[in-house]
Amino acid sequence: MTGKELRLVFMGTPDFAVASLKELVEGGYNVVGVITAPDKPAGRGKKLHDSAVKKYAVENNLNVLQPDKLKNPDFLAELNALKADLQVVVAFRMLPEVVWKMPRLGTFNLHGSLLPQYRGAAPLNWAVINGETKTGVTTFLLDHKIDTGKILFKKEIAIWENDTVGTIHDSLMDIGAKLVLQTVDALADGNYEAIPQSELIDETEIKHAPKIFKEDCKIDWSEDVETVRNLIRGLSPYPAAWSSLVHTETAKEIPTKIFFAMQVEDNKDTVPGTIESDGKNFVKVACANGWLQITDLQIAGKKRMKVQDFLRGFQQIGEYRFV
Repeated sequence: MTGKELRLVFMGTPDFAVASLKELVEGGYNVVGVITAPDKPAGRGKKLHDSAVKKYAVENNLNVLQPDKLKNPDFLAELNALKADLQVVVAFRMLPEVVWKMPRLGTFNLHGSLLPQYRGAAPLNWAVINGETKTGVTTFLLDHKIDTGKILFKKEIAIWENDTVGTIHDSLMDIGAKLVLQTVDALADGNYEAIPQSELIDETEIKHAPKIFKEDCKIDWSEDVETVRNLIRGLSPYPAAWSSLVHTETAKEIPTKIFFAMQVEDNKDTVPGTIESDGKNFVKVACANGWLQITDLQIAGKKRMKVQDFLRGFQQIGEYRFV
């Protein structure tokens, strides 16, 4: 049997997953059902919004299911009625055993890291934050623990000096979609080797990728330049690293997101968070062992902008420091 003859159920929610679903659909694969998150209220009017995967699925007349609970008997009955040979998961939630064991060929997941490294909810972010020079995507068979199943295929890419999590996301979205097709075809004809993760690395050497919270995004300027810069790159454009511009006399605080910064040569040794600017073209901030020059930022209540545009409307920058 070929991959295109299999009855596939696809599970995913964000844009990252759409690329894989699109590759399957446009490649002529038989997607008999799409499982995605329920519509969620968003924006000022709190109107219900479809997930990116639902939008694509509806536009292409695919059968869509949006369960609130994956163990709901009605949903399980609907899923079982699809008679899937294989389930494909890309950027979805953790599945109960009754779901991932349902198809005869099981369920595989596309994960945004080179497993077993960076298991968890935010693998792309943490790889950049930790200063890694490579990352990738992995397909693996689901089992009882999250991101621990037997590995099927991997594809590696370099993380370059000026990459952000945004550029890495976009590269891996397309690479991952092609890896999904490769995996479906291999599972269909039995041409694969499933490798236990325990054979690849000692558990004590594994780096994890937990969900990122607001406190994880706060910049500590007393860290070294490379650490601060990697944090900024690893959170750009979302959820974005942040700091507060604090007026040196009034202590007024302005929350500020920082999207990109470059290391610059400056031998002055000063208090971390100190700002230097010509008021027109640059804003430099002192770290523990050097200086970063900010290129893109966003202050509370404003849109993201280049630092030159920011300075035109914020000429009092010399009265502030970052905390």
